[in-house]
Amino acid sequence: MIQAEASATVLTGQHFMNGDIACAEGALAAGCLFFAGYPITPSTEIAEHLARRLPEVGGHFIQMEDEMASMNCILGASWAGLRTMTATSGPGFSLMQENIGLGMLTETPCVVVNVQRGGPSTGLPTLIGQADVMQAKWGSHGDYEAIAYAPASPQEMFDLTIKAFNLADTYRQPVFVLADEAVGHMTERVVIPDASAIQLTARKKPPFAPGEGRIYEAVDDDLVPPMPFAGEGYRIHMTGLTHDIRGYPVTSAEVHDGLVRRLNDKIRRNADKIMEWEEYLLDDADACVVSFGASARSSRHAINVARAQGLKAGLLRLITVWPFPGAHIARLSDRVKAFVVAEVNLGQVATQVERFTPRPVLGVHHGGGEMLRPDQIVAAISEVV
Repeated sequence: MIQAEASATVLTGQHFMNGDIACAEGALAAGCLFFAGYPITPSTEIAEHLARRLPEVGGHFIQMEDEMASMNCILGASWAGLRTMTATSGPGFSLMQENIGLGMLTETPCVVVNVQRGGPSTGLPTLIGQADVMQAKWGSHGDYEAIAYAPASPQEMFDLTIKAFNLADTYRQPVFVLADEAVGHMTERVVIPDASAIQLTARKKPPFAPGEGRIYEAVDDDLVPPMPFAGEGYRIHMTGLTHDIRGYPVTSAEVHDGLVRRLNDKIRRNADKIMEWEEYLLDDADACVVSFGASARSSRHAINVARAQGLKAGLLRLITVWPFPGAHIARLSDRVKAFVVAEVNLGQVATQVERFTPRPVLGVHHGGGEMLRPDQIVAAISEVV
């Protein structure tokens, strides 16, 4: 199966490529064989690259009429047994939300890449933004738990795209790569390992024969049901309605509550396995700078400058913004005097940090269109230390 081994066409070795291309190559290395999308800056290079590369590996690229159709298309192809992906930016991400909710309720694995730009609305198509963080968590109606990676380099665009596919299959839901324009368009060295060194996770297959079993019954402690593929003889019924363990619609508050709780708990109970972060110079820090994506690059430089000035600061770089590491923020509160949150939005992650610490939280924010400057972050550090 395509989930069991990496593509033989992985471009091994060292390359200089931008983040969007690295993301596309990461998808291929993960075994993605189907992409449906609609061009939108600053993610278009992902679609353009896969339009050329997917036919080379026996995969399929489809340009859809809009982002709503793109999202629906990758859900259907996923049920046919393929690893699937789409890529977009803020306005397209907004249009995808209804079918993202469909993917959450039907537990359909796929990867959605959002290369963020300045918003709202059309905003700044060619310039950086990081203001889709809360949309990734709350964009579609209803209760569900999001998984969202925030790459800070082209190398991570490659690496985290592979991880996104693995988690999508492991937990049976759409997973987000929440990139930003600066990382998508910057060119750096990307090391692509041999296919044999790329670890991929297979979907959990049904323990029952075709024609038997119930496709939404979680039989393991991880609360994730096995997933049959259409065309293999299994009785598959997909619906956006509340459904029972067979997949059939049920108008019942009891069934709905049980279903939604399981959808949330399969992520909440496994959050410690999913969450990733990086710490830099935090052991003796008085101030903890929390940042992600391209802003974390400015933050790291700012910390070096602050240290040179005698200010003890360290960095907590969020690799996953969802699930959010609130418990870790709480633990850090026992060691640091204050938090500084650096992000190209008006305080979306800062509000999360505030929820988990009694310490002062100072935001370094920008509405979008340019990177945060290190001197702005240094000034905030000096204010709280």
